[in-house]
Amino acid sequence: MSTAATALVAGTAGTGLRTEYPFVLPRGFVDTSGKVHREGVMRLATARDEISPQTDPRVRQNPAYLTVLLLERTVTKLGTLPAVDQWVIENLFASDLAFLQDLYRRINQEGHTEAAVACPSCKHEFAVDIAGDASGGS
Repeated sequence: MSTAATALVAGTAGTGLRTEYPFVLPRGFVDTSGKVHREGVMRLATARDEISPQTDPRVRQNPAYLTVLLLERTVTKLGTLPAVDQWVIENLFASDLAFLQDLYRRINQEGHTEAAVACPSCKHEFAVDIAGDASGGS
């Protein structure tokens, strides 16, 4: 193993690699019985998660459908639903879909779920964990 690889393994061994990220949807998925599901978990994407959907005919017809397939693969839990499948992702409110797209990008490209924000009144800058509890509402 190379020195860089050894350092990487040693660096993650002490702190642990975070692979799952809990979140709270701004609005929530409404199931067929009317129950709202807001709390969920997204895992880090693997190379297979990003490569496999590329050959899906739905993605070839409509490249935007890649988002549905990526989220279907990486959102492992949503409320008390038994599974998160393409039907669930397709039926999210647009604001929740946008939230999950941003969360996916943050954890897989940037490695965190924080966003830098500033108070509009005093201009104080601080970080907010966007995966945490959200006030939501409709």
